[in-house]
Amino acid sequence: MDFGITFKGFVQPNRARKLVKQAEEAGFSHCWFYDSHILWRECYPAIAMCMEHTSKMKFGPCVTNPNSRDWSIAASLFASLALQSEGRFVVGLGRGDSAMRVMGKKPANLARVAEFTTKVKAMVRGEEVQYGESPEPVKLPWAVGYELPVHIGAYGPKALKTAGQVGDGVILQIADPALVQWFAQQAISAGEEAGRDMSDFQVIASAPAYMGDMEKCREATRWFPAMVGNHVADIVEKYGAHSGLVPESLTNYIEQRKGYDYSKHGQSDNPYLDFITDEIIDSFSVLGEADQHIAKIKELEAVGTTQFNIYLDSGDEEEIIAEYAKKIIPAFR
Repeated sequence: MDFGITFKGFVQPNRARKLVKQAEEAGFSHCWFYDSHILWRECYPAIAMCMEHTSKMKFGPCVTNPNSRDWSIAASLFASLALQSEGRFVVGLGRGDSAMRVMGKKPANLARVAEFTTKVKAMVRGEEVQYGESPEPVKLPWAVGYELPVHIGAYGPKALKTAGQVGDGVILQIADPALVQWFAQQAISAGEEAGRDMSDFQVIASAPAYMGDMEKCREATRWFPAMVGNHVADIVEKYGAHSGLVPESLTNYIEQRKGYDYSKHGQSDNPYLDFITDEIIDSFSVLGEADQHIAKIKELEAVGTTQFNIYLDSGDEEEIIAEYAKKIIPAFR
């Protein structure tokens, strides 16, 4: 089991440097940054900075999208960071939920997500590529053949299929073991049906972790199911609440959802949190004392999770990293 952390762009640079150094020493293998350039500062300068203060940790966006940047710019950026870090750059990719909608734009469709994946990976390798926005083929003459891992964020059946067909892994914003298994199996089956070797396919469960008594934990992480509910609402709109294509244990909890404020995306002061129950908070995150964290992560590992990625956004970040270093990560080594 690998362990990762994810930052939003409001983490101050001096603190980010200290946190990644602490996390690397603690045994965390990955550090991710939200890529939503209006809501938070541009993440790639922060990634480059943090790379200079670590030696083993891998970095990437969680998640970027095909519409924020011209694809040649994205490929050049990714290849540059991979070269600069000696191969410590990876990508999480989605449709562009908050990054697009905060501007009143629509997220990319899944065909565009799939094409972006294959063509940007090819450009990063140094291959000549032609894509829709560029009339002439594009080739990065300085690229050194890096094989860029791209992990695709997904919930719905078509997105999971896309992740399995073209991605190197799937990012699931949830830490409910039964749901992680349900989602991951769809992605893996789609890849196998496409003739891919899925033996190294990554299943990344991303969710908050918080230590202490459950009441305190729930209040610190109540924002997270609201963010998940925003994505689930898209799936319900597309497929229906009782289609059988999405587990009703996931869709039922948004029945009382009244809206979502994208300017407060993923934040505890989002005004639309009233529909979140304690049961949902407990299910979606990893909460409680150390033994409860270990037990739940072992459940996630048992259903195929390869990385538990902590959304380090709920306060007490240094303490959480320290507790994981002392009590939790050693249980998986």
